[in-house]
Amino acid sequence: MTDKKVVLLCGSPRQDGNTRQILDECASIIRASGVEAEVIPLGLMQIRSCIACRKCQEQGTCVLDDGLGDVIEKVREADGLIAGAPVYFGTARGRYDGRSAADRDGLQGEGISSPGRLGGPVVVARRGRQTSSLQEMVMFFLSNDMIVPGSLSWNMLFGGNPGDIWKDEEGIQGIRRFAENVAELIKRI
Repeated sequence: MTDKKVVLLCGSPRQDGNTRQILDECASIIRASGVEAEVIPLGLMQIRSCIACRKCQEQGTCVLDDGLGDVIEKVREADGLIAGAPVYFGTARGRYDGRSAADRDGLQGEGISSPGRLGGPVVVARRGRQTSSLQEMVMFFLSNDMIVPGSLSWNMLFGGNPGDIWKDEEGIQGIRRFAENVAELIKRI
């Protein structure tokens, strides 16, 4: 095991849903590559949106005591970040749609941006509309000076009921490759 670490944020409110299942798979692949991995279930937290009080700029931490500050600190200490979100009604939903965490972290000074940090998004939907959600989430990574590794295809899966994603063999293969690439590149940096 190296001293490198990847944090995986799960935005799904379903503890055993498809988003959590694929992030657990990514974490297993990353660990098998010798890199530490931790899945954090944001979907089970009551994350509040930024209130723009700017106290974080004075104090260095957010005044909203909902646990997101601890998560942001773990992300800042990690070498990689993978964010997973379910897509409901055409856009990323759940606790990780990129907005609450990104807005609150962005005001806290340096934020999670760190040249050379790796990561990227994973989205899951029943039938479609993942593309715009994936694009929005990729923009978060790119605008925070992060490196987004490629894979065999887009990091999206089809699956409605828990476990349905495993029927999307092409999608699973692509996301497994993405997790392998994240781990391998982190070890090289």
